Amino acid sequence: MVEFTTEQSAFAESVIDFCRREVGTREQRNALTDNGREAHSDALYRKMAGFGWAGINVPEEFGGAGAGNVEMCIFLEESTRAMAPIGAIGPTLITAAAYAKFAAPALREKVLAGVVAGDSLSVSMSEPEAGSDVGALTCRAEKVDGGWKINGQKTWCSNAHISTSILLIARTDRSGGKHEGLTQFHVPADTPGLTIKGIDTLGGKEVNDLYFTDCFIPDEYVVGEVDNGWKQLMSGLNTERLILGAMQVGLARRSFDDTLAFITERKQFGRPVGSFQALRHRMADHATEIACARELVYSLARQADAHPEKMMPREAAMVKLKATEVSKAMTIDGMQMMGGYGYATEFDAERLMRTAIISTVYGGTNEIQRDIIGKTYGL
Repeated sequence: MVEFTTEQSAFAESVIDFCRREVGTREQRNALTDNGREAHSDALYRKMAGFGWAGINVPEEFGGAGAGNVEMCIFLEESTRAMAPIGAIGPTLITAAAYAKFAAPALREKVLAGVVAGDSLSVSMSEPEAGSDVGALTCRAEKVDGGWKINGQKTWCSNAHISTSILLIARTDRSGGKHEGLTQFHVPADTPGLTIKGIDTLGGKEVNDLYFTDCFIPDEYVVGEVDNGWKQLMSGLNTERLILGAMQVGLARRSFDDTLAFITERKQFGRPVGSFQALRHRMADHATEIACARELVYSLARQADAHPEKMMPREAAMVKLKATEVSKAMTIDGMQMMGGYGYATEFDAERLMRTAIISTVYGGTNEIQRDIIGKTYGL
């Protein structure tokens, strides 16, 4: 089983205690989220920022906690397990890591200081005709005097409607292969020429379409090297998939906890339904699968801390694949074991299921993760 140092265990307990006090009841969470219609509470997030948690993976030189990947995963796992409504945390930490690596000093300091204070960030890659095949994107950045002019559409951009800025991946050159000629740009959310329009989903207000019409971005807002955006994206996969994996392990654990509490208390035929072998065996299987996924997450976290420059595509893809599949299976089965109560909005089971199902799609579909893993074996 996963073991932590004394300091890491104390940190986990501090996150658990905070969440128990601030979001421990359905009523508290509803008050922060317009009765569940919002995925993110800015007030709660900024309160967490006061403890250094919003900037947990931001280097100390920029005001962050400078913590390692293990600590980051602990925070994400426990806050997700508590159903803390901080939906912007995943995209923000993923995007902040890119700024820390590639942004010019002045821009890096400005953006990361905002992250530490509780600002939200988004990253925009997908387009209507470029989802899993990100290299097929066509949103165009044309060089003009003093900067770049952006035209095109992006879609499925998580949390753009609540973000301070967006890290945009656009095409700056068409002469080479599809993975060449891509560049990352810092785009403040209030930039003229950018329109953000929400997409209705099962999860509420989460994702958006972005429309760029002659949107001017100055040269100093280029993040990293012009035309080298693909390599920069690939270098962040360890962090991205760790973040997604840790959050889904936390969600699976919450679903397990809630299901266990329900089937222990709910009686049929004169006994708790959890005492029947069919349900007991299901829970045993889920407990085992969650433990395996958790081990995988923290194994990669420790490897990434020990070798921060090493790309581990196989391990990172396995983390994303396993954690999200386990989360989806646990939440669907948890609803089944709770019967009609699992379908009722009075309980959290249906929300957990909705959140888990989409996890197998975003951040690279699980079909893509399997393809990546297979290729690492020469297949």
